[in-house]
Amino acid sequence: MKITFIMPNIGRQDHSLYVDEARMEPLSLGVLAGLTPPDVECVLYDDRVEEIPYDEPTDLVAISVETYTAKRAYQIASEYRRRGVPVVMGGFHATLCPEEVMQYCESIVIGEAENVFPTVIDDYRHGQAEKVYRGIERPSLLTTPDRSIFRGKRYLPIRLVEFARGCRFKCDFCAVQSFFDATHSHRPIDRVVEELHRVRRAGQLVFFIDDNISSNLAQAKDLMRAIMPLKLKWISQSAINVAYDDEALDLMRRSGCQGMLVGFESLDPATLKQMNKGFNMMHGGPTEALANFRRHGLRIYGTFIFGYDHDTPETFDSTVNFAKQQGLAIAAFNHITPFPGTPLYRRMEQEGRLLYDAWWLDDRYRYNMIPFRPQQISPQELADLCVEARRSFYAWPSILRRAAHRVNYRSPWMLLNFLVINAMHQWDIEGRNGLPLGDEAWRGPLIKAAVDGGKLVHGPL
Repeated sequence: MKITFIMPNIGRQDHSLYVDEARMEPLSLGVLAGLTPPDVECVLYDDRVEEIPYDEPTDLVAISVETYTAKRAYQIASEYRRRGVPVVMGGFHATLCPEEVMQYCESIVIGEAENVFPTVIDDYRHGQAEKVYRGIERPSLLTTPDRSIFRGKRYLPIRLVEFARGCRFKCDFCAVQSFFDATHSHRPIDRVVEELHRVRRAGQLVFFIDDNISSNLAQAKDLMRAIMPLKLKWISQSAINVAYDDEALDLMRRSGCQGMLVGFESLDPATLKQMNKGFNMMHGGPTEALANFRRHGLRIYGTFIFGYDHDTPETFDSTVNFAKQQGLAIAAFNHITPFPGTPLYRRMEQEGRLLYDAWWLDDRYRYNMIPFRPQQISPQELADLCVEARRSFYAWPSILRRAAHRVNYRSPWMLLNFLVINAMHQWDIEGRNGLPLGDEAWRGPLIKAAVDGGKLVHGPL
């Protein structure tokens, strides 16, 4: 038996391949390969960096679907299904929009895959596949990813490792809390350490891809103590709460943490309250948090989002100036996106503010368009202001001033990384703007699943 794993791209335009500057190993597909019996051949095609050979023989195709890649995923699935190859889909979008996703595949995995994917394979081997597989219980996270499927791909030289999944916070806009129902689980620390021993490479950063590595701070501290002897250089993502725990910050520094992505989101208390993220203002808020991070030599990638009801053009100016003055190593300035399944989406839907029935499938929608009506400014103004914020932050005068902050230049190796990453962000300020979702040159129809007497059959829409 042979399984082909597919990582869809966001979209393509004029037959060109958009290569994401953040092209990293799709670790979730490595986990699926790790769950696959050793006598099953596994191959990966990453639509972000290579063409997909649809006519290459395979017995089953597994596609990971996110909201931004849903349209492209359905196009890819249709190409395989037209050739008589069955398709199974999973991922965030499959869990948050199962009724939609199951129209374009033979089987759908809802929830986490560890407890059900081996059953999926066995059922297909015996011709007894089900339409829906549900990962109801949180898995034990004992599976080690099979990284052999990544060989030969043009991924960035950053080693991805997972420690924990989920987040206990319930932010209004976040699909992570909707997928995991605001729960958090982690892998056994000895498994993580063993994996790090095996996959680490000299001079490479390790990225713990956790949604919020500090969601359970006690567990995070145990991990940091365990990896201290490895002399790693690592980065991850965290909520702001870790900034107020000196023991955690000290352990981060001593275990090799080089920086952290922190979702500041807004500087306005009223906006943070609407996000259900008022805890960001605790203990002095972002200013005090950043002072604590700097004191321990930790660089920060700060994320900010715009488009909530209190945001005005002045909000952008004050936020960008704050990010520059604080010497953020990197920053993201994005509009909020109402992802299906989130409280934000449901609220905007109830208020009649969504501009599309399903923006991720609408042929009129392009990347970075605003799919809702903001309260204080127009959709186009919101989109333009986000781009202007990026231009200002990633202009060379700003890059050089931020490089002069001691936290960014204290390590020559990290200073080089700082300059390279900032230059990449500068180059890609508008890289995806106007990008269609899906392949603009693709010609349908999409193949939908139909039911005849309780049996799934193929049929064009």
